Amino acid sequence: MATLRKTRTGVRKNVRSVPGPCAHWNDSDADFIREILDLVGDKWSVLIIGTLANGPIRYSDLADAIPGISQRMLTLTLRQLQRDGLLTRAAYPEVPPRVEYALTDLGTSLLSTVLALAAWSADHHAEIRHHQQAFDTDVETPPVRV
Repeated sequence: MATLRKTRTGVRKNVRSVPGPCAHWNDSDADFIREILDLVGDKWSVLIIGTLANGPIRYSDLADAIPGISQRMLTLTLRQLQRDGLLTRAAYPEVPPRVEYALTDLGTSLLSTVLALAAWSADHHAEIRHHQQAFDTDVETPPVRV
């Protein structure tokens, strides 16, 4: 099975020392951590995991619950989350076909982190927008030279 995401490996090879919390990870651990953070930090993954918090959901209901996601992106993200063991897919031989997705135990263990990130985003929305607008105003107005 071809991977759905490209991975970057050995990105720390040319770094002499790694300060901070990354210092105790070897290169293979750091590469894997970066890969997983890339997955779970993706906006669609976060929204899908959060939407599955209350139990199994049909594909069409999942698509309706996540505004702005295309059918292709939903399918690709679901496949990647399934590949990583964060959710399961159950297909039922009915007419019309019914497919449901649910979090695995591993996916559920990530849920509190995802929900906390979403809550933090909502709590700080106005403050972040204020900073963005202030920055954009400063960037658009070049400094006056005397």
